[in-house]
Amino acid sequence: MNELEIMGRLAADAKHVTAGLKINEKNNALLKIADLIVERTDYIIEENKKDMEIGKSAGMKESLLDRLKLTPDRIKGMAEGVRQVAALEDPVGEVISMWERPNGLKIGKKRVPIGVIGIIYESRPNVTLDAFSLCFKSGNTVILKGGSDAINSNKAIVSVIKEGLTACDISEYCIQLIESTDRAVTTEFMHLNGYVDVLIPRGGAGLIRSVVENATIPVIETGTGNCHIFVDESADFDMALDIIVNAKTQRTGVCNACESLIVHKNIADKFVPALAERLFTHKVEIRGDERSRVIVPDIKAATEEDYGKEYLDLIVSLVVVDSVDDAIKHINKYNTGHSEAIITNDYNNSQKFLDEVDAAAVYVNASTRFTDGFEFGFGAEIGISTQKLHARGPMGLKELTSTKYIIYGNGQIRK
Repeated sequence: MNELEIMGRLAADAKHVTAGLKINEKNNALLKIADLIVERTDYIIEENKKDMEIGKSAGMKESLLDRLKLTPDRIKGMAEGVRQVAALEDPVGEVISMWERPNGLKIGKKRVPIGVIGIIYESRPNVTLDAFSLCFKSGNTVILKGGSDAINSNKAIVSVIKEGLTACDISEYCIQLIESTDRAVTTEFMHLNGYVDVLIPRGGAGLIRSVVENATIPVIETGTGNCHIFVDESADFDMALDIIVNAKTQRTGVCNACESLIVHKNIADKFVPALAERLFTHKVEIRGDERSRVIVPDIKAATEEDYGKEYLDLIVSLVVVDSVDDAIKHINKYNTGHSEAIITNDYNNSQKFLDEVDAAAVYVNASTRFTDGFEFGFGAEIGISTQKLHARGPMGLKELTSTKYIIYGNGQIRK
């Protein structure tokens, strides 16, 4: 039995521990870990600096370095996310429904842990803590395979989590980190049938595609974010500009950042120059269609590839359309099923947009940056699912459970 199989066996054994923990035991452990994460801030940041230095030397983009970087405030925010998870209701054991059959059988549907969850992710060390807290609270164990870019940060965070678990007399194997940066090990992890119940990839398009195509374990696909904002002809210009600037520039290296803009033709002559002025002030490069470039010649020409691209950078695509129907067609052609928004004062158009846009999260007059487990009140998230089976959108505690039927009888036999 190799090292990875041993990890799988230990996780499979530990899942019976987590599944049997009482709510106060789970919450006390989470609160202990949150306190330790803050207490060990200096240690975590020192390890994170090693990753940052390696990333800078390798020429990592600023937006990706921002995803990698940990600060005291970010660590406090991570700990607060754990505390919020501790404050949430425990989904495990919830009886979703109960009914009685004519033969007297009482049949119910109950939430139970999935078991062992494997997560493969890239350069976001906060995911390490988020993933553990959600998996643990929902009664699961977790095996993590983070990116090599964040290996020192991830090792530090996992060591603090294990310290907290041990202090609460809970098995440290509730969480395990695959420390090898060998890609062959990642592929082997995708084939760990018999131990891992579900695999969740979280990262760029290449990583997600690799896991979906190669894993022999069931996969919950978390998608990339080519998120659109459509500015309808009835939109309030100031609101639209504020939302677009927030969605594009607040954090460029995240999946819920806006990457594509659509403007109604009836306001394009006035809105596109105002838009360009605001975005150029924030160093955002606009790649637009012919109609937008006639209005503002400084806009660069867009290619077909631009309309479907998740830039994770200070770049955005722009098209001018004739109607809300054309906007919806454009979005449904190029989007990744993540988050889409319309800025409008037309109720009918807002409802049409909500009904017809095919995405996990659809907004009216708000930034796409809100597609996030913390912002949705989940405390944290395991990822944003862009598929339609089992879970869709930000995945919180309930999405990390399965169900089983419970049946009460009084001697019934089938005839």
